Amino acid sequence: MIGSATPRIWTPPLRDLADPDASYGWEVIEFAALIGWDLDEWQRWALIHMGELLPDGRPRFRTFLLLVARQNGKTLLMRVLILYWMFVDCVPLILGTHIDRDMARKSWADVIKIAERTPVLAAQLPRQHKRVTVGQESFWNEYESVYAFSAPNASAGRGDSVHRVLIDELRENHDWEAYAAASHAMSTVDDAQLIAITNQGTDKSIVLDSLRDDALAYIETGEGDPRLGIAEWSAPNGSAPTDPAALAMANPNLNRPAPHAIQLDSLMGEATRAARKGGEQLAKFKTEALCMRVHSMNPAISEERWELCGSDEPVDMAAHRRRVALCLDVALDGSHAGIVAAVTIDGITWLELVETWVGFGCTQSLRRELPGIVHRIRPGRVGWFPAGPAAAVAATVKNPSGQRTWWPRRTDVAEIIGEVPAVCMGFADVVDGREVRHPRDLALTAHVTSTEWLPRGDARVFTRQGVRPIDLAYAAAGAVYLSRTMPAAPPPLTAV
Repeated sequence: MIGSATPRIWTPPLRDLADPDASYGWEVIEFAALIGWDLDEWQRWALIHMGELLPDGRPRFRTFLLLVARQNGKTLLMRVLILYWMFVDCVPLILGTHIDRDMARKSWADVIKIAERTPVLAAQLPRQHKRVTVGQESFWNEYESVYAFSAPNASAGRGDSVHRVLIDELRENHDWEAYAAASHAMSTVDDAQLIAITNQGTDKSIVLDSLRDDALAYIETGEGDPRLGIAEWSAPNGSAPTDPAALAMANPNLNRPAPHAIQLDSLMGEATRAARKGGEQLAKFKTEALCMRVHSMNPAISEERWELCGSDEPVDMAAHRRRVALCLDVALDGSHAGIVAAVTIDGITWLELVETWVGFGCTQSLRRELPGIVHRIRPGRVGWFPAGPAAAVAATVKNPSGQRTWWPRRTDVAEIIGEVPAVCMGFADVVDGREVRHPRDLALTAHVTSTEWLPRGDARVFTRQGVRPIDLAYAAAGAVYLSRTMPAAPPPLTAV
């Protein structure tokens, strides 16, 4: 089993790239050999494809995404590219960004060291070729080609016309500030190019997600931006961490010769430990070693354990009406609301998504429709979280329409306040123990698997400060808690 030299996903070329005139990547490969760097097979493939040229000589891809698992030689590829742009292309200004300013500066300093220690490049450096003043750092050669760096913020490239941009770890761009600033700095340069090198991210990786979605849409439909390209070495969604074939798709250097060889046995050891541990360790392994997207790096509910709790044969809750618990909740920004039902039978709690409302102002629909839903189901309990965003519907839940007889006679109303840590931690526990069954509803699954932990003293709750709403996760956890703590039904009356 060896790593795949070609990516699983890639934008088809418009030209025959076997022709050296069709891609500047062939020149980069020759340049790398000249300065003593032996490129890996996958790196050569990537350079040839990202370097595709239009008939007029401009790079075809104004923006190119390169996704590959860590430790496969992304850093070397980045440094070779920068040096090529400086000493062969001689472009006026190259800008690099990284996770933060310290990492960007380290990458910048490493490129300078390579140039200074490589005789053929050092001969093209003037005596004074770098400035190290904080905030003004730059590196240049005798062709007046300059390499500078920036922190990933709104100042990236601002005020200058940038000809090449290299963004390392695009997945860490959680807003559009840095990308927008850098890409706009290229707007007056006809032959500009932005290369983003990264492994996969999470729901917070909004820039990577958006660009990747657009690139995939063009591949699938032929519609969209033909100058946005992608090459992605990754495992398919749902791959097991211990699947050698999946690891080979994401790690092109798997079991290949040194210097960047990744041994399958060591990677399988990491995979086994990550799968056993779950949670953050598994999420990190997926993004870094499998180049698979995950919802969160600190998941409260394991996607794998949640999937194991899925069932295609839901229980008939109408047959257990008095044992059913409903719980409602509202998203932090008021854009989503939902009700989840639960019933516990023989130690297994069954879930059902009763209703959802989407869009700002959806709480009005919740207040209006709640009485009809409760009267239709006639559950044993209805619960909510009055200390959270569901406080917006407090008046309806507590005393709807001012009528004391609104609730069905045998339905209890439960305010979940101090028990929130027990609700959240208990839900994670029963999911891990496969004591829950759910109907594989996509909306419910998206909310549950997007949850992250928020410490609260010695306990934990689900944090609402994420990219996605998680009100259905809170509603499901609350329904499970109410169902499993419901008093036992009285024994049936018998004749004396």
